[in-house]
Amino acid sequence: EKMNSTMSEEPDALSVVNQLRDLAADPLNRRAIVQDQGCLPGLILFLDHPNPQVVHSALLALRYLAECRANRDKMKSELGMMLSLQNVIQKTTTPGETKLLASEVYDILQSSSLSEMDSVSEQNYRRRKAQFFLGSTNKRAKTVVLHIDGLDDSSRRNLCEEALLKIKGVISFTFQMAVQRCVVRIRSDLKAEALATAIASTKVMKAQQVVKSESGEEMLVPFQDTPVEVEQNTDLPEYLPEDESPTKEQDKAVSRVGSHPEGAASWLSTAANFLSRSFYW
Repeated sequence: EKMNSTMSEEPDALSVVNQLRDLAADPLNRRAIVQDQGCLPGLILFLDHPNPQVVHSALLALRYLAECRANRDKMKSELGMMLSLQNVIQKTTTPGETKLLASEVYDILQSSSLSEMDSVSEQNYRRRKAQFFLGSTNKRAKTVVLHIDGLDDSSRRNLCEEALLKIKGVISFTFQMAVQRCVVRIRSDLKAEALATAIASTKVMKAQQVVKSESGEEMLVPFQDTPVEVEQNTDLPEYLPEDESPTKEQDKAVSRVGSHPEGAASWLSTAANFLSRSFYW
C-alpha cells in the first residue's frame, strides 16, 4: 500500500521539474526563474530526489539557467547549491551521464566571476577543490552542434528532447530555436551519428552536423543515411508508461508561457507553491 502512495506522488515531482526544465530552455525566462523565491531552492531539493529522472531533469534546468551569466553568482551562492551538486557527483549510485552533467553545472558556477574581495589563496583553494570534485570527467565529454531541419516549435523541441534523453552517453543539450540548432554534450566514446539516428526516428526532423572549416566558416555536414545502433539509456528508469506522458495540452501551455515572461511568472508562483507543499510537510 505504501508503494502506491509514493507512486502516485511521483508524477507530480517529475511533471513540475519537467515544466521548469522546459521554461528554463527559453532564454527569455531564465532571469525570472532565478529571481523567483521558490524555484531555485526547489530545484536544489530535487537534486536529492529518489527518482533519478527527477534529478537529471533538475540538472538540465540548472544547466539552462547557468547559460545566463547574470544568473551565475546568485545560483552559486544559493543555499545548498554547490553542496548538492557535489553530492550528486560523489554518490556512487548516480548514473554516469548525470554525474557528468552535475560536474558541468558545478564547473560553470565555480568559474563564475569571483568577487574582488576574494584573495588569491581563496581562489587557489577553490580551484583545487573544483579539480578534486571534477577529476577528469570533462576530458570524457565532447560537444556536437546539430542543425535540425523541422525544429520549429516547442512540441518538436520536446520530441527532440525525448529522443536525445533515450541515448546512453548524452550528458546535456541546449536548444537555439531561432537558428534550429541543438548543442549537445556527449561522452567522448559516443558517435555523433547516434544523435542523428535518434532525431531521424522522430520521423519529422533530420539532423546535420555543424562544423567549422579551417578558415573558421561554419559548414553543414550531412550524416550517412545508415542508421547506427543506439544504446538505450537504461540508467534512468522509466517511471511513467508512455501513454501517461504529459499531454499535448501541456505542451501548448508551456509554449504560451515561454513566449510571455509575465505568463512564466504566474506559472512560477504555482510551481513554488507546489514545491513548498512537497518539501515541507
